[in-house]
Amino acid sequence: MYDTGLMIGQFEPLHLGHMRSILEASDKAKTLHIVIMANPSPHPDFDITLQDKARWLQMACADLPFIQIHTTEESELPCHEHFANASFDTATSNTQLQRLLDTLTLPAETVLFLADNHPLVHTQTLDTQIQQQTALTMQVVATSAQPEFDTLTITQDPIAHWSALHPQVRGDYTKTVAIVGGESSGKTTLVHKLANYYGASFALEMGRLYVGTDLGGSEVGLQYSDYAPIVLNHAQAIRDAKSYATAPVTIVDTDFVTTQAFCEEYEGRTHPFVTACIDEFRLDHTIMLDNNTPWIDDGMRSLGTPEARGRFEQLLIDIFARHDIAPHMIDQPDYDARYQQALLFIDQHIYGKKT
Repeated sequence: MYDTGLMIGQFEPLHLGHMRSILEASDKAKTLHIVIMANPSPHPDFDITLQDKARWLQMACADLPFIQIHTTEESELPCHEHFANASFDTATSNTQLQRLLDTLTLPAETVLFLADNHPLVHTQTLDTQIQQQTALTMQVVATSAQPEFDTLTITQDPIAHWSALHPQVRGDYTKTVAIVGGESSGKTTLVHKLANYYGASFALEMGRLYVGTDLGGSEVGLQYSDYAPIVLNHAQAIRDAKSYATAPVTIVDTDFVTTQAFCEEYEGRTHPFVTACIDEFRLDHTIMLDNNTPWIDDGMRSLGTPEARGRFEQLLIDIFARHDIAPHMIDQPDYDARYQQALLFIDQHIYGKKT
């Protein structure tokens, strides 16, 4: 066993093949240092930072104290895996490797783990003169290739390879879809249908839950000071649903715009904290249901007249415009038609399916 090992990669996204290689390397070194590099060609649909990737690995390895996680701004270090379109200059790599060892205060005897199909692994077996021209100055140790996990393919289309993603990653790759609309527009039923169809996590409407838990089941006691805890609870519910995402889509029952609309409807004023939440906790997509379905009084709804329903719908549209949010409108009054339109939207915009 080696005292100190080093593995370098982009890990974008971290997948199960990466973790199997990390675990194999950790069995060969008393301490394994994982160094995360930036991806020079990140996926345009996902905003992933070095800190995101560090968090993934820190959480994945939280109970493995012999694995230490680092990030680097160096750009020409030899990654654990080799991509066919990748090129590297050995002299530059050696310089940056030495600088990395100095920065991390790692001993000169540190070994570098590379996949056994990496071309730099095979330079170790060449004659001395060729080694001097092409080999790394660090000792290289091979780990088994993971052919069932094609990193380049996973990186290019993580949604199509959802099952290969490490669980710690999925919250950053799932896309949120909020279902919004006026009272009795069928939002909650549609949320549950979509969640079941896609096997997706979901966040429930916090205003309704708050009325049950904090107001005794009636909106009679609802007041201006309640809107801040409602949106805070909703933000946490969305975060929880994303953290345990079971599918590339996460469904959200209503949104912060809806909470603001109720505040303006009932209190006659805009809540600045709700405004901040709308702008800070942006959801990826919004589906708005037209308020043209039959009114059903469930004991907690108060905007049932045609005038009130139309006014509230226009208020939602105005607040969306105020925050530069363009919801996808579904105006079919038939519930099944709404469901089919929602499926079509999600299939196109998240799963990339062609019509």
